Order: sequence, then structure tokens, then C-alpha cells
Amino acid sequence: MLDLTRVLDHARIPELPNPYFGKVRDCYDLPATQTEPKRRILISSDRISAFDRILASIPFKGQVLTQTARFWFDHTGDICPNHVLSYPDPNVVIGRHLTILPVEIVVRGYLAGTTGTSILTLYRRGQRRMYGHTLPDGLRDNQVLPSPMLTPTSKAFDGGHDEPLTPRQIAASGLLTAAQWDEVSNLALALFARGQKMAADRGLILVDTKYEFGTDDAGRIILADEIHTPDSSRYWLAAGHDRAFAEGSRPPSFDKDIIRAWVAARCDPYAGDIPAIPPGLIAATATAYVDAFEKITGQTFVPDLTGATALARIRTNLTPYFARTV
Repeated sequence: MLDLTRVLDHARIPELPNPYFGKVRDCYDLPATQTEPKRRILISSDRISAFDRILASIPFKGQVLTQTARFWFDHTGDICPNHVLSYPDPNVVIGRHLTILPVEIVVRGYLAGTTGTSILTLYRRGQRRMYGHTLPDGLRDNQVLPSPMLTPTSKAFDGGHDEPLTPRQIAASGLLTAAQWDEVSNLALALFARGQKMAADRGLILVDTKYEFGTDDAGRIILADEIHTPDSSRYWLAAGHDRAFAEGSRPPSFDKDIIRAWVAARCDPYAGDIPAIPPGLIAATATAYVDAFEKITGQTFVPDLTGATALARIRTNLTPYFARTV
């Protein structure tokens, strides 16, 4: 039974330098020293976001995300180098400091999604040409695509929305060089293929996912952020997909669409006020995240209950980095 009162709604630690607070992660940049290069501390909070907004905080979500990403980083390092240097806490990654590429790569294996940039949303609006691909008429919701689609978007800043891009637009605008686009495209498809294969082996369908890449000081492309987590990916339970597809219903899943779908049914999530998320839905989502971790990794989730609070534990584990800021 999860302790639903143990929530990390933020990780504001004033003793750490150069803060950057995102929708889900609270980050700090460690300056270079004589013995260490510049690095970034990434702390996964329990906040859950969708529709470019924070919706709620889900107990233990941050630990689930960090440990799920750790599993995938460990299983994909042969495909692409990643940013991870160490894990000083179950919610924390110390990563290489990268220059993040200004294009977010989303790979989609099914006609699915709820956001404004998802191919299902665009397809329902009558669009058939999107992201440089042309889809045929007659596709149904949640249908498998003939082959995985790359659907890149611009990275939004200052609360803006991600915008769909085509490879031609990426090249014309200079967001990436032709060589960079070729490399990240090939890496994303290879990572997605590995993810789909490993998910299928565990009775899951990796429906779609996003990847973020950056470059190090030598110009090498490095996988950043997270990989194949319930926040960055959509998973379905393979056993229930065929029946749901035949009935025209939503396939069973354990991702954050639980809350997305609830919110979208009650308001315009991009413009209206978000209604308070019921405690029962919070509890169900926390259980879904833990269930996701266990099904994806084959490991038992062990919540870290050390410290008076999650934030107190993280502060203790990051104390060695306080001295490096002076």
C-alpha cells in the first residue's frame, strides 16, 4: 500500500546553484571545477503535466520515472550514448551538461494521442499530410501504422506550444544540420525498435514516445532527459488491444492518459480552468505508475521512505554538492 501523503511537489534547494524549474523536473547546473566538467542535477518531482500545464502531484511518480529511465538507459547504451553520470538518489540524476537540440523527436507506431500535435488529433481534423508523411483515408483510432512515423516538433519555451515540423522545415530553418537530422532520426528509430521489442516481450505495446538529444562539447549527439517512461511514452497492455480496437474503445493502458482523459472530458485543457483532480484518481494514477514500472522492467518497485520527507532525503543525498557551489 503506497503512502499517498509522501509527495514531492517540488525540489527547491537554495544551496544548489543555477536553478531551472521545469514542468516536472527541478534542475541545477554545477559549474566546472579543476577536476569536474560542467554537469546538471536533474530532480524528478511528483508533478504531472499535460496540455502544457501542471495538473497534479502523484506520490512516488518521480522515483518511478527516474528508475524506469535508468532501466532503459542501461538497456540502450549500445545504441546511443546518454547523459547519465550517476544516481545519488532514487529521484535524481547527475548528467552531462549538454546543448539541447531545438527539435523534439516523437516516434509513433499507432494512430493515437490526445494532444494538439498528435497524429490522431490532426487526422480527425481531416489532415492527411503531416510531419512530411501522407496517411491514407480510412484509418481508425488506435490502428497500427504501416511503419513507425517520425513526428518532430519545435521545443516550446516560455509556456508556448510545441509546433509540428517537417524534415524540410527543420533543414530550411537551420534548427539542425542535415547530418544531425539524419543521425537523430536513425537513433530515434533504433531506440524505438528496441523499446517495442522489449515491451512486446513483457506483454506491452510501446505506442509512441519522445526523445530529446543534445550535443556535448565535442559535438557528439547524446540522448538526454528520459527514455521510454510513462511520462515520455504511451504504453498499452497487449492482451486488451485487439478487443478494444474491434469495439472502437480506448485500449487499456497505465500511462498518464488516465488523468489527461479525465481532464479533457471536463474542460478545454488548453484554455479553461483545470478542475481539482479527485483523490481517488490520484491514488489510481500512483498505482498505475508503479504498475508501469513493474511491468516494464520486471522489477518490484520499492518506495524509498528514508528521511522525514522525500525532499529531506534528497537534500541529504545532495549535500556533497553544496560545498562545490562556493
